[in-house]
Amino acid sequence: MCHISGLIPATNYIFTVYTEFFDVRSTGFNYNHTTNLSSVTEVRVDRSLTQLTIKWNKLNKNDIYNYTLRDSHGTENNFTGSVMGDEISHIYSQLTPGTIHSFTLFTVVNGVRSKGYSFKNITTIPCESFNWTVTNSSIVAQVNGSTRVTAENSTGNSKNDPVVDNRVNLQELYPGAIYTVSLWYDLDSEGLLQCSHLLTLDPNSVLNLKCKYFSGGYGLAVIWDHPYGVMDVVQVDIGSQSFNRSSKESPRQEFKNLQVAHWYNVTATSFSGAKKSKMESLNCQTDPAGVIAGVLVFFLLVILICAAVYWWLRYGSAKQNKSPKPLEGSKVTNKSYKLIPADKFPEHFRNMSRDENRGFSQEYEDLSSVGIEQSSVAAYLPKNKDKNRFTNVLPYDSSRVQLTVNDEDDSDYINANYMPGYDNASNQYIAAQGPLPSTVNDFWRMVWEKRSQAIIMVTNCTESGRIKCEQYWPLDYTPCVYGNLVVTVKSENKASSWTLREFSVKNKSTSETRTVKHFHFTAWPDHGVPSGTEELIQFRGLVRQHIESSFSAGPTVVHCSAGVGRTGTLIALDVLLQQLDREKAVGIAAFVQQMRFCRPLMVQTESQYVFLHQCIMDSLQPKGVAKSEPLYENSDMIYVNAIALRQYENGSKI
Repeated sequence: MCHISGLIPATNYIFTVYTEFFDVRSTGFNYNHTTNLSSVTEVRVDRSLTQLTIKWNKLNKNDIYNYTLRDSHGTENNFTGSVMGDEISHIYSQLTPGTIHSFTLFTVVNGVRSKGYSFKNITTIPCESFNWTVTNSSIVAQVNGSTRVTAENSTGNSKNDPVVDNRVNLQELYPGAIYTVSLWYDLDSEGLLQCSHLLTLDPNSVLNLKCKYFSGGYGLAVIWDHPYGVMDVVQVDIGSQSFNRSSKESPRQEFKNLQVAHWYNVTATSFSGAKKSKMESLNCQTDPAGVIAGVLVFFLLVILICAAVYWWLRYGSAKQNKSPKPLEGSKVTNKSYKLIPADKFPEHFRNMSRDENRGFSQEYEDLSSVGIEQSSVAAYLPKNKDKNRFTNVLPYDSSRVQLTVNDEDDSDYINANYMPGYDNASNQYIAAQGPLPSTVNDFWRMVWEKRSQAIIMVTNCTESGRIKCEQYWPLDYTPCVYGNLVVTVKSENKASSWTLREFSVKNKSTSETRTVKHFHFTAWPDHGVPSGTEELIQFRGLVRQHIESSFSAGPTVVHCSAGVGRTGTLIALDVLLQQLDREKAVGIAAFVQQMRFCRPLMVQTESQYVFLHQCIMDSLQPKGVAKSEPLYENSDMIYVNAIALRQYENGSKI
């Protein structure tokens, strides 16, 4: 036996065997044989949504071997071993996500192929593209490109279920927990990860919601049991008061400054991240024993009013005779305004526009003193005065936004008020002044505590060379710290009349992160109104679409510089267009009156008031019909109605 090595694979060799005797050789025996051809037996595959990358090592690190890779369509790609590195790879691109592909890899020497190594693989799939239906105990979705699903939460609790008929159906999960949901494809006994997705289950509702008397009849203590499952905070609301209690705090919230012997609707909603539970509600009455104190206060007020009337009759009449008399009707504060049907609105608009907008002027004058008798005690406190941008735009105590006080240095004050929404829905918006350098942290604290997911900005930071609002977000994509919150710009898209931004807001104490959308309308001139209605109506449509798709129960924050003119106009436009769509009628004066009971000077100028009517008028016109020229003027006056301003200033002692 003779062992011959170092031969070339797949090569035919001729051998001759001789016999020899005393240096004499026979004629010899000839025969031939071909060496075998080895195959590659191991490949690696890198996978993505639309691409598979096939990799393998040279067989025995030998340059003699060439290679042919055939795909499921019969297309072949050839590789020359002598010019390739130790690792050979080939990319298949523009594939469909979630599809299986078959391959055969041949070794080739001298034109001879091996039997070939056959294998399969599959492209990955995008988890976020599927329509996931999430409840407090289940996750369901219609998917493709997977045979198995796993779900695991932070406690280690996991599920492993088959995907039947391309349907994920995970049941008996932990309420409010964050699950990592992974889709797999089992191929030839190997589990291939297709994609992973984080999903938060709806939290369970609070249990045993109840109330107790508190603060001598002027308050209520709301008590509940924490629900089963994961929960970050419980939001409890009574009227305009809203508080959040974390899962680590006791399930009790005290509300003060309520009316004695008065019924209140109490609501409680639990949150896990941005997911909220079904709202639990309860009607509670404050202690009737406080009625006696209320009666005493009433009589005291009567005495003060009588004294004020006596002083006015004795000392004020002479002063009144020396000053111009106010226009008739300027003191009407509770006038009832009727809805205008959509088909009657064009005629109403024309009637109001006659004689140089005389109808608009009279109606706007009627609204001049609405709400000015309300108190703004908190705004006048020495510690809060510097937090007001203007001395004549101060939030009413009855509807002001109150911040949570955690430290002695904290204050619950911010120049902002809750505003109603469509169909008298309470606390749908927060109307706020543009942040000052000293109130930027308070502004973000308000956005976080009230769980707002949208900020509407209808001013520019600088207008006509004057600072109108402090920039309260990072200048670039570098995170900025505002108090206990870290804000990062995730995206910024600029259009001709607005800029849309997305912020990531992280609480340093809890590490919770939320997304806040920023809608910035940039085409509203200082002390005026936009040159047309179309762009603002389109901008409002973007805002409305986000509000209706948002999971958050928090109000939408709207601000300009003072937080009354452009802010009031934008809020009114959003509500009135909802009313027009659902009721086929609109009540502009009635809603402006309603807003002014919550915050002074909402819709600040007559030109803005006329502009609101122009927006409704243009919304009623069919598409393709040219809109008429607006009947308002871009006045440079901050307040068109001087009498209204004087009455407001006298009433608020500014």
